[in-house]
Amino acid sequence: MIKRKIKNIYVSLWGAKPLLRPAECGVIAALVMILVFPLDYFTLPARAQSPVEIPDDRQPLSPDSVVYADAEVLVKAHEVTDSIPPTEVRADDYPYGLDGKIPFNPSPQRAVWLSALCPGMGQIYNRRYWKLPIVVGGFMGLGYATNWNNNQYQDYVQGYRDLMDSDPNTKSYLDFFPPTVNESDLDTEWLKRTFKSRRDYFRRNRDLCIICLVALYLVCMVDAYIDASMAHFDITPDLSLDMTPTLMIQPANRKPALGINWAFTF
Repeated sequence: MIKRKIKNIYVSLWGAKPLLRPAECGVIAALVMILVFPLDYFTLPARAQSPVEIPDDRQPLSPDSVVYADAEVLVKAHEVTDSIPPTEVRADDYPYGLDGKIPFNPSPQRAVWLSALCPGMGQIYNRRYWKLPIVVGGFMGLGYATNWNNNQYQDYVQGYRDLMDSDPNTKSYLDFFPPTVNESDLDTEWLKRTFKSRRDYFRRNRDLCIICLVALYLVCMVDAYIDASMAHFDITPDLSLDMTPTLMIQPANRKPALGINWAFTF
């Protein structure tokens, strides 16, 4: 019955007997659809990958851009070229740098404690090796000066004591003179003044050397702390001086005068 109705429709439209039967037309239409569209075209992955053209007046796109549609949402994807390196995501506590080495990042507190434990260790920790000979040489020089001034001070103290006592057997002050010198030929009052002034002189120098030792010790600690704190400080080599002529007003007579305006960039 249905076939007869379809046949009558074809006859009424074309005015003649159709060349193909309705079943044959349906099969041909199905084959055409299969050839034109793949079987998975109407699935979600196929529709997500199918490009959709967008008019230029609605959304301008770059020549190398492709737009995809997925559930009525437009996604713009750009090609990743070889000239643009991929982004590297790292954890905050990742210790290695781009070259595969751990970057040098000294701790100021550790540098201070190492310098306090042994002068020069803070400079070694900060990798300022050229400062180590200065520190060692400073301590050795001040140590030698302190020891030498202290020995001289002790000798003059003992000689001054022997001059001031009444014991004739204590004559250490004669050690400062050649063996041919007689005690009776020496002026006792002059010896007392000389030994007293020399004693005070060497004591003062010894104390100054000790103060310098303490100061050098503190300077080593401060230097280690500053070096560690400024290990990553950006020191630019751009040092320039710009000079331009300018017209200025003299403060005395309020008259214009020529001058030079300069700016130092560092």
